[in-house]
Amino acid sequence: MLTIDKFEEASEVVKRVTQDTKLIFSDYFSQMTGNKVYFKPENMQRTGAYKLRGAYYKISTLTEEERAKGLITASAGNHAQGVAYAAKAYGAKAVIVMPTTTPLIKVERTKSYGAEVVLYGDVYDDACAHAYELAEEHGYTFIHPFDDPAVATGQGTIAMEIIKELPLVDYILVPIGGGGLATGVSTLAKLLNPNIKVIGVEPAGANCLQVSLDKGEVTTLPTVNTIADGTAVKTPGEHVFPYLQKNLDDVITVEDDELIVSFLDMVENHKMIVENSGLLTVAALKHLNVKGKKVVSVLSGGNMDVITMASVVQLGLIQRDRIFTISVLLPDRPGELTKVSQKIAEQQGNIIKLDHNQFYSTNRNAAVELKITMEAFGTEHKQQIMQELEKDGYRPKLIRTNL
Repeated sequence: MLTIDKFEEASEVVKRVTQDTKLIFSDYFSQMTGNKVYFKPENMQRTGAYKLRGAYYKISTLTEEERAKGLITASAGNHAQGVAYAAKAYGAKAVIVMPTTTPLIKVERTKSYGAEVVLYGDVYDDACAHAYELAEEHGYTFIHPFDDPAVATGQGTIAMEIIKELPLVDYILVPIGGGGLATGVSTLAKLLNPNIKVIGVEPAGANCLQVSLDKGEVTTLPTVNTIADGTAVKTPGEHVFPYLQKNLDDVITVEDDELIVSFLDMVENHKMIVENSGLLTVAALKHLNVKGKKVVSVLSGGNMDVITMASVVQLGLIQRDRIFTISVLLPDRPGELTKVSQKIAEQQGNIIKLDHNQFYSTNRNAAVELKITMEAFGTEHKQQIMQELEKDGYRPKLIRTNL
C-alpha cells in the first residue's frame, strides 16, 4: 500500500461513494494570515467526515469471503458512520462498538446506515478492546480506524484532489488523532511533490504524535483532555508511524480555547459547521510563520451535536467579549436600576440578564449588588461601556459570565 499506483486506484474507488468537496477560498483567513488560504471541506462529505474514504477503500480490498464474515470496528462517531455506510454499499453486515458516552445522535445515525451498534465502555480504548473480542468470537473482519495502510491510502485521496485542483499548493494542514489521515495525505503529497509542506495539527491535550516523534518511538499518553473528541487519542498507530516520521514536516498543537473561537469564525464568515477536530487546522493557521503562501486546511468533519454546538457558541461569544458580565453596587433606592440600564443603552450595550441582590450588605441603603450580563460588539465596545459607567461613579467590576 501507500504507493502512487495504490493511491490512484483508491482515488477511483472512493469516487463511487464520496461527494466532490471542492476547495473553498477564504477571504477572511487570507487577510488575517497574509497567505492564500483554502479549505478542503470534508465536513460536507457524505456521513459528514472524510472517514468514508478509508473505510470504503479498505473494504474494497477485502475478499468476498472476508466481507461475508461481517465487518466490525470501534469508534465514537465518524469512523463508525464511514464503516456503516461503506458496508451497506457492499451489502456486508457491520457491527460497530461505540463507547456508552457517545452522543445519541451519532448512535442513531450509525444505525440508520444499517449497522448493528454495541455500546460498551466509557472510552474508545474500552470499546476497541471489546470489538477485538467480538471479532475473535464471531469471526468478523476488523476495520481499524487509523492504523492500517489500506485505510490510510483511502484517506490520502484527499491529497490527490487538493493537488489536482491547486497544483502549486505550498502547505497542507491536516488534523491528527491516530495518524491515518495524516499518513495518507503526507505520503501522497511527498510522492507527487516533495516541496509541499505537510503540517500535522493536534490538540494540546492529546498530542500523542508530537510526543512520539520527539521520542523517536510510538508513545502512549497517560491521559488525554480535549474538546476535540475525534482526535482524543492516547497512542498513534504503530503501522503508520514510520510514514509520519518520514513525511510530516512539523506538528502544531492548539489549545481548546482556540477551537472555540475558530468555530465562531467558521460559522460567521463561511456559514459552515465544523466539528472541533476539524477546526484544528483552522486554529493552526495563525501559528504558521509564513506569508504569501498557498495554504490548504483540511476540515476533517462536521458531526457536532446541537448541545455541544450551543455550548461552543456561548463560550466563543464570551471569549470574544461579545458577551460579558459586570457587578455594580447601587444604593437601594427606586430608579437606580433604570439609571444604569439607560447608561448602558446609550452606549448601545444590550442587556440579556440581570441579577439584583438586595442582601449583598446588611446596610441596604449603602449598597445592593446588581449583576448585569450584556452583549457588545467586541473588546473595544466592552471597554467603552465600562469607561462610561466609571465616569458616572458606578465602579463596574468584571465577573465570570454564567449563561
